[in-house]
This record gives sequence, structure tokens and C-alpha cells, in this order.
Amino acid sequence: MNSLPTPHGDKLRALILNEKLPTEDQPRVRQAIECYERWLQELRDVRGTYSEAIAHMVSLLNAYKRSIEVDLVFDSNKDFLYRQKGQLKLDSTIIEEFLPVLVTIALENRLQGYELSFGPTTCFSGIRFESSITSPRLGGGMRLRKKDHDFAISRKLFIQTSHQPDFRENVTMETYIAYVATECKTNLDKTMFQEAAATALDVKTAVPGAKYYLLCEWLDMTPINTGITAIDEIIILRKGKRLSANIRGRFNTAAGRQTNRATFMAHLESHPFSVETFARFLDHIQKMIDKDEEDNVLARGYF
Repeated sequence: MNSLPTPHGDKLRALILNEKLPTEDQPRVRQAIECYERWLQELRDVRGTYSEAIAHMVSLLNAYKRSIEVDLVFDSNKDFLYRQKGQLKLDSTIIEEFLPVLVTIALENRLQGYELSFGPTTCFSGIRFESSITSPRLGGGMRLRKKDHDFAISRKLFIQTSHQPDFRENVTMETYIAYVATECKTNLDKTMFQEAAATALDVKTAVPGAKYYLLCEWLDMTPINTGITAIDEIIILRKGKRLSANIRGRFNTAAGRQTNRATFMAHLESHPFSVETFARFLDHIQKMIDKDEEDNVLARGYF
């Protein structure tokens, strides 16, 4: 397996270099980086049975996510970190970094020996060629369509085209095939759902056997039947709805956050990340592995 990406760590390290970061918050960001490094090492050190490993890792995720979301961002006496959450992507990238570690540790014995990549990846979603008869472009003017995925289980792919059988004049492009593609959202609203449905269709048009999942912390829409889309499943990691807009509006200032901290904390603590939801995601991946193993097909007697 390839080394795992660190999208969240990259955001934290970039933040300490951000000229707009208030001086008062700089020591707190440095502490957050130290906390991040400990968290990552603790995740890598997790051992135990399949169920034990998942439970331990989700527990570590809950503690670390709270340290970033509450201790660093919400409790800041300045408003920069809270108001720029969407741009800084500190909390939203935590899940993106957690998933590859979770999958590779919990399913380590099942994934050995495969040349797979795990994590945020730009993957193949289509191909087209130059339509002009007189085009001088090599290899038919091949162009690849690609799509960024927050988490993917993918494999590197090289595509080569040529007008000559010996490929003496060719075009070679490098991409990835996504077998499992996942979009990670902090809050899932209807617009995000519609965008994900379109992406899922693209993924499955390119790789018909691929699976597409949408993971979100909080639901911010009326549930819609995924059966009418190419999305395989939407998993709500905290099993909760987002706080209403009128309550969230009180958090825009440091004074407002301090006054309404109990409301925010009550909502957060009553909806921790659920072990069950992450286990369900891993179970989906296990089923894909089982489906591809011929010995299991013969043992069952059907496929």
C-alpha cells in the first residue's frame, strides 16, 4: 500500500503560515499541530480485533475532532478561525485524513498484496478524442475527464493511444481508477446531494462496478431516496441534524460563542461520531472484496 495522504495536517501547517492568523491564535495553532501529530500516531498504533479497532479509532476521532472544533476554533477570542472555517477547511479535512487510516488498519488483512491507493484522489471519469479528420494530434487527441474525490480506494492506471500499431507515436496519460469513491461533507444540503448524484453517475459510467458513498456529519435537508440516484448510500456519521440557522448565527462573534457555548456543546456531545456508521462503511468495502474473490463464489455456488 502507498503512504497515506495528510490533507488535514497540510491545512494545519499552512494555517500557522497564514499572515491573517491573529497573533493571539498562533500558540493555539502550534498546540493543535502537536495534538494532531499525537492523534495520528495513536491511530497508527491501534491494535485489536476488527470491532475493537473500529471502536478505539472512532473514540480517538471524537476526542481529536472536539479539540479542533471546540478548543481551537469555537473557543478562540478572535473571530478569524470561526468565520473562515469554510475557507480554511480545518475540521472538514479531519474525516478525509481519518478514513484512509481507518480502512487500512481495520481491513489490513483483507487488503494486503494489492497495489491500491487510499485517500483524496483525482480519478478517471471519462475519455474523449479530437473530432477533426485532419487533426495532427497524436493518439487521436486523447483527453481524460477527471474528478476529485475526498476519499477513494483506487489504483493507478496508464492509458496509451496511437494511430500506429507499434505505438511509435503515442500519447500516454496517468490517472487512477476509483473502485470506491466517497464524498465527505460536514453538512449535507440538497444542492450538495444533487451534485453528488451527478458525480456518482459519472463514476459508474466510467467504472460500472464502482461504489459511490456520501458521508456527512450532519444532515441539513429532508432525506431523499438514494434509489433514484447512482449513490449507493448516504451515511450520517453523527446520526443528527445540523443546528438551525438562527442558533448558528449567534456563534459569529467571540462574545456570542461564549454566551451560547452550552447550546453548542450540548448538541455536539449528544451526537458523537457513531461507531456503527463507520462500521457500516467498512462493511460495504468488505462486501466488495468478497464479491471479487472467486473462491467465495465457488463456496457459495452462485454469483
